[in-house]
Amino acid sequence: MVFSGAVFLYAFLPLTLAVYALAPQRGRNAVLLIASLLFYAFGEPVYVFLLLLSSVSDWALSLCIERRRGTRTAKLALAVSVLLNLGLLGFFKYADFFLTTVNGLFGLSLPLTGVRLPLGISFYTFQTMSYTIDVYRGRVRPQRNLATFATFVCLFPQLIAGPIVRYSDIEAELHTRRFCLEDIGTGARRFTVGLGKKVLLANVLGELVSSAGNATVLGAWLGAVGYLLQIYFDFSGYSDMAIGLGRMFGFTFPENFDYPYLARSVTDFWRRWHQTLGQWFRDYVYIPLGGSRTTRAKWIRNVAVVWLLTGLWHGAAWNFVLWGGYFGLLLLTERLWLGKRLARAPAAVQHALLLLLVTLGFVLFRAESLQACGQTLRAMFGGAPLWDADALYALRSFAGVLVLGAVGATRLPKRLWQRLEPHPVSAVLGPVLTGLLLLAATAALVDGSFNPFLYFRF
Repeated sequence: MVFSGAVFLYAFLPLTLAVYALAPQRGRNAVLLIASLLFYAFGEPVYVFLLLLSSVSDWALSLCIERRRGTRTAKLALAVSVLLNLGLLGFFKYADFFLTTVNGLFGLSLPLTGVRLPLGISFYTFQTMSYTIDVYRGRVRPQRNLATFATFVCLFPQLIAGPIVRYSDIEAELHTRRFCLEDIGTGARRFTVGLGKKVLLANVLGELVSSAGNATVLGAWLGAVGYLLQIYFDFSGYSDMAIGLGRMFGFTFPENFDYPYLARSVTDFWRRWHQTLGQWFRDYVYIPLGGSRTTRAKWIRNVAVVWLLTGLWHGAAWNFVLWGGYFGLLLLTERLWLGKRLARAPAAVQHALLLLLVTLGFVLFRAESLQACGQTLRAMFGGAPLWDADALYALRSFAGVLVLGAVGATRLPKRLWQRLEPHPVSAVLGPVLTGLLLLAATAALVDGSFNPFLYFRF
């Protein structure tokens, strides 16, 4: 079940909201837990047990850590939690990648596991693992009620593709939260904006990416720029929908994007893109390794470790590992040599260079193989005819959505609305625009085919 589907929009969500509204305050976590398990089971009935295993094991281990605080038993419980979480993630996500690599290197024929990647395992594994680490560090008190903790882990708005919500983010709201028409309206508007991003922009841009190819320079650049915008609107759209859904049920989830394509440096870009993942690696990998408060050699090691893990987190393939290494190298280069020089360049130059580097990075990110990546890059930089009839047709067909996407990735739409909001007409115009956006998205869903979010594969 996906947020941008008719079953969710017109059956699951209204029914869940109705039951939630009728339930007493004490029973609302139970409503959300049952709804979340049904939501997950709709697409992954076999793997619900993994979700429950992560919930029960980390709940029990956190209680053990609290009772045995300061002893070897507490350290052992933390180690078991980390190993169990990473073990499950490693088996389901990376086992076949490892076996394929070994087979290729040594000419073996080891059989692959053939297991499917459980939806959302990268996200909920990081959530539950950060919880036990925070309990061990004394930053949060362990949750003694298993159902309440399972609600945190399984909460359907952020279960499949983030943002990565930590227990401390919603600890108070798991016990007491407001549920009112004002929050439902605010959340519904945020949700609908995300739905529009996904259905009206990301899905259409996906058609451009699929059809552009790399037979010409123009086609290769259309595909690269189209994907740059597609992945932003797809993932930021999901985050908007998750944050909006959370608000509708009384939760305040952390923001995940801050107009990353307005950045002027690679460092600034990664402060704005997938913020909750970056903060997770900062707090649980980078700082424990020593962060920047160490020797230069160790700091370089710390950055390299974080970015190789970031790449590997996104997918079990070498292009993701190299993608992480690519951005790690860019960050090191910027920090050690080019950062101050670039800061003196005109803002337009800084911005254009950042967009070029990110575009090239996403060519590697989306490539099905390193060979395909090389072919696309060669075509982009002159290793193919400039254009053909198909590329010109794609440009004419998708020019409008490319312009809308470029404008939509800036603060301009938000600023226009902020100027209009103080006027009385906004009280009517806001709901009208939200309704029209919902109708347009629904019409596109009825006319289109199933198109899941890109980050479901991670």
